[in-house]
Amino acid sequence: MPEWARRIGGGGLAAIAAIVLVTAAIGYRVWSQHAEVPASAAPADPIADLERRAQAQPKDARTWQQLGLAYGELGRFDEAAKAYRRAVAADPKSAVLWSSLGEAVARASERDPMPPEARAAFAKAAALDPKDPRARYFLAVEQDLAGDHRGAIDGWLALLKDTPSGAPWDSDVQRTIQQVGKINHIEVQRQIAVAAANRASAHPAMPGVPGPNAQQLAAASSIPPGEQQQMAEGMVARLAARLQQQPNNVDGWIMLMRSYRTLGREADARQALAKALTANPSAKAQLSEAAASLGLS
Repeated sequence: MPEWARRIGGGGLAAIAAIVLVTAAIGYRVWSQHAEVPASAAPADPIADLERRAQAQPKDARTWQQLGLAYGELGRFDEAAKAYRRAVAADPKSAVLWSSLGEAVARASERDPMPPEARAAFAKAAALDPKDPRARYFLAVEQDLAGDHRGAIDGWLALLKDTPSGAPWDSDVQRTIQQVGKINHIEVQRQIAVAAANRASAHPAMPGVPGPNAQQLAAASSIPPGEQQQMAEGMVARLAARLQQQPNNVDGWIMLMRSYRTLGREADARQALAKALTANPSAKAQLSEAAASLGLS
């Protein structure tokens, strides 16, 4: 974790929740559990394939967005930011692309937790779509960094109220509120309960589906579900292969566990945890905490 992240909420907790928002808010890894893409359909090197497509279609915002997502999944945030700059240039009226750019710029920074470019990108996203969850999340992070912990908590509570129950970032936003409240001696449990209760009528659950369905979330990102499936599976497979060669990468194992969990591959997530613990016994506490947050323990 960059040193600046420890300033957020007094313990870097907001940054942890942001990892979920970066993908879940635009529906990148959320799709129908029944969608099937043959393994042979996935390119051998998805990143290289996306780079070629982006260069061949420089005004195609969707391809630059996919490339930014792929770079972000691999932790290459400087490159993700460059891709999102091209995406917003091609489609400057997309709130999702602006908030994606802001998140990539913020996570690429080693010193400034909210660089001017990131702040401007989140403000632009919020102006285009006041409900954009990622922009709202990070604008509250900015308040927290400025010392306005109550204002930040209020911002996250408002986001929670508008978050469908069961959304991928739901539990992380709640956890952020709880931890920042605890660190700063602000009572939040009752407010969380009120926000959760108030959203029940605004976001009624659909039979068998917690929160919005896969098609609704996918539509928000303008990436066809089949392409989402193909790209995500390819990214996860490449990450797993890389960890076989670099088993001491604890953050990589946590990313793999989260990715498997989001894909609904719980058995694979547990197997990844076991491999991570075997390869990194000294990181047992960190890995166990991450596993618990994902419901794997």
